[in-house]
Amino acid sequence: MARYTGPKTKKARALGEPIFGFSKAFEKKKYRPGMHGNSRRRRQRSDYALQLLEKQKAKYTYGVLERQFRNLFDAASRKGGVTGEVLLQLLEARLDNTVFRLGLAPTRSAARQLVSHKHVTLNGVITNIPSAQLRAGDVISIRGKSQGMNIVRESVSGKSDVRKYGWLEFNPDKMEGVFLNYPERDQIPEKINEQLIVELYSK
Repeated sequence: MARYTGPKTKKARALGEPIFGFSKAFEKKKYRPGMHGNSRRRRQRSDYALQLLEKQKAKYTYGVLERQFRNLFDAASRKGGVTGEVLLQLLEARLDNTVFRLGLAPTRSAARQLVSHKHVTLNGVITNIPSAQLRAGDVISIRGKSQGMNIVRESVSGKSDVRKYGWLEFNPDKMEGVFLNYPERDQIPEKINEQLIVELYSK
């Protein structure tokens, strides 16, 4: 399964956000990588550069490659509503992202691995497709024999209250969650300017 495997902190510094989670290295160097990254004289970015930056930020945040991202944008364009918001809703409705949001994995990449290694069930059926799109009422859970895995137990015990994600419901005893509905834009915590992405693809 194709995915980004390069240096995460370097990529986060280039995008200006800790998109892969908290990093001491990022907090220490909150400027672009490279010998001129900390220079006071910074060239002003063009509109196209800003639009491309937002698209890259969204792609790397959710662990989606270019073709997948383009397909999601096309799907968002065909649906009713504001295209940028619908795009973020579709990204949030991915199975791997939901496993992460429920606290069943510490990171999105770990959640993707849990799904691809068949540790996750969707409505009672083993599913190994991280990009599977969820619908309202879908039930996500860890397989019975996989619930004892250290990565799952440590993540569930150390996760903050999942109730802050109003579109999800979680039962830690069963290690089971429900995707209630698509989130509203103000519920999604990611710092992404989706309008710039729409402008980029509209050219």
